[in-house]
Amino acid sequence: MKTLNLGILAHVDAGKTSLTERLLHDVGVLDEIGSVDAGSTRTDSLALERQRGITIRSAVVSFVVDDVTVNLIDTPGHPDFIAEVERVLGVLDGAVLVISAVEGVQPQTRVLMRTLRRLRIPTLIFVNKVDRAGADPDRVLRAVAERLTPSVVAMASVAAPGTRDAHCTPYGPADDRFTDRLLDLLAGQDDALLADWVADTSALPYPRLGRALAVWTGRALVHPVFAGSAITGAGVDALIAGITELLPTVRGDADAPVSGTVFAIERGPAGEKIALVRLFAGTIRVRDRIRVGAAGAALVTAVRVVADGADVAAASVGAGHIARLWGLTEARIGDPVGAPHERADGDRHFAPPTLETVVVPARPADRVAAHAALSQLAEQDPLINLRQDDRQHEMTLSLYGEVQKEVIQATLADDFGVAVTFRESSTVHVERVCGVGAAVEVIAVAPNPFLATVGLRVAPAPAGAGVSFRLGVELGSMPPAFFAAVEETVHRTLRQGPHGWQVPDCEVTMTHAGYWARQSHSHGTFDKSMSSTAGDFRNLTPLVLMAALTRAGTRVHEPVHRFRLEAPGDILGTLLPALARLDAVPTNTTGQGTSYLVEGEIPAGRVHALERRLPALTRGEGVLETAFDRYRPVRGPAPTRPRWDHNPLDRKEYLLAVARRVVGGR
Repeated sequence: MKTLNLGILAHVDAGKTSLTERLLHDVGVLDEIGSVDAGSTRTDSLALERQRGITIRSAVVSFVVDDVTVNLIDTPGHPDFIAEVERVLGVLDGAVLVISAVEGVQPQTRVLMRTLRRLRIPTLIFVNKVDRAGADPDRVLRAVAERLTPSVVAMASVAAPGTRDAHCTPYGPADDRFTDRLLDLLAGQDDALLADWVADTSALPYPRLGRALAVWTGRALVHPVFAGSAITGAGVDALIAGITELLPTVRGDADAPVSGTVFAIERGPAGEKIALVRLFAGTIRVRDRIRVGAAGAALVTAVRVVADGADVAAASVGAGHIARLWGLTEARIGDPVGAPHERADGDRHFAPPTLETVVVPARPADRVAAHAALSQLAEQDPLINLRQDDRQHEMTLSLYGEVQKEVIQATLADDFGVAVTFRESSTVHVERVCGVGAAVEVIAVAPNPFLATVGLRVAPAPAGAGVSFRLGVELGSMPPAFFAAVEETVHRTLRQGPHGWQVPDCEVTMTHAGYWARQSHSHGTFDKSMSSTAGDFRNLTPLVLMAALTRAGTRVHEPVHRFRLEAPGDILGTLLPALARLDAVPTNTTGQGTSYLVEGEIPAGRVHALERRLPALTRGEGVLETAFDRYRPVRGPAPTRPRWDHNPLDRKEYLLAVARRVVGGR
């Protein structure tokens, strides 16, 4: 049987969870449709999701249509939980992007569609809520073509939109206007079809157009647009047919070597780790030993697969499917299972969190319990980036927004019994390397207190390139474990540069290496004082790296959002100075009848203030869209961040004193 791993994506409140319920009902999985408002939906299983009526964690359900098994993944719509969406993208064969027929194209809609197009994920668009007052499917279709992609074609007409009697009629071969629009769209993609049409217009029967539509939809170059209502069921049958006919299915090779990826981590009732795995190739059976990431082989102790809306125990899982695996105790989100797969490249698709906050337990005695609970949450969402300062006894989390903070607070209280508060959120900056800097510490040469020689050169790398570590010395010049210790420590140290912020993009080259071979006394006992260990390299590397960074110089950069603001034309004279006071920089102002469209950039730290002031500034008529764009150099004094853990700048003087004593005693 063919398999389709399908994602349902949308801006918050567009109705994607309701659409998931309707799909499950119409294919026979559910006898009764759940309600988001009543907290009775199948995919919103967390108590907090039911209370708030929003999706927080991605959920997987399965159903069968004809000969296709559809594994449907309902993802969060709120931008604070975009990390959940990111983890799902790498396992999808296709997607349905849900748009409200009332609100239309919203900020998150644009972010999602840009990402789906960039990743070439075949996508259908569903204009939902055509029965709601104010629904205007034609307006939404025009907005989709203007603001998302011009390569769209409506697949159905909507009668009586905005009323409970709204219903949808699929277009067919008898509708000449539809076939003409479809031909125009496909001819722009398919040269053979265009040539056949030019040669003989009668040689293009509708089935030929249908096959071409499936081909170009499968290549993510054309996006059919369906319409309907998840509440009444109008238009959903046509969408189901489009899912199975237009989106590409997979038949993985069950006999090939195992290749998959971990895209989510859960915890079972007893606290055991459960890995959600998409298997691209091969077969995993209970009691198999499989390689997971860099942790080595692990024994699979149990397998459960999603089937017909349920989660059932199985003896094995084959290529193309999604399963929950027990026994992978060291698994992390993003880890390859077996051989790495090209689809699971680990690249980031969305912007990183730009806010952070300090977690304060209500009772000091709960500090250890709070850290343990947050560590479990960090397994499920690595981007919260839990960090602990052992000296100031503070825990810090990275966040996308204030709603995420509220959800974490409620989760700690409800699931772990730990009450916490948060300090005011602050903006996360980064440090970028300005030039080239080098430093070296030589073994047995003061003030180096460690039995290791380490030389490092740091150079800037393009934004988004990440940190690369290279060897400028021969690989055989010392044991591989020592090189591994240096590389691991380089990545750990760059979490905080001289100003305390992460250094995300640079090239680090090891220019010098040296060690003392293992020494033993005549009776065979190991002499640590005369033998280098990996610990010597782990302790020395931060000192050398920070010295090289200081010589290269770093500059603090702040996150910047692009904004798009629609406002009444008569308040433009007061709006622009207000934007300037928020450090926003308009780059384009365009008249649109009686209103204006203002586009520009604003520091991420001022977005929340703009959102709060917008109703008063625009008499409640302003519509604001923002999305992370880039990092730019901070204007004025560079903000610093308290340094954490083992930051070498804080202990250099101490280590130099140790070095003087050690060298003096040799």
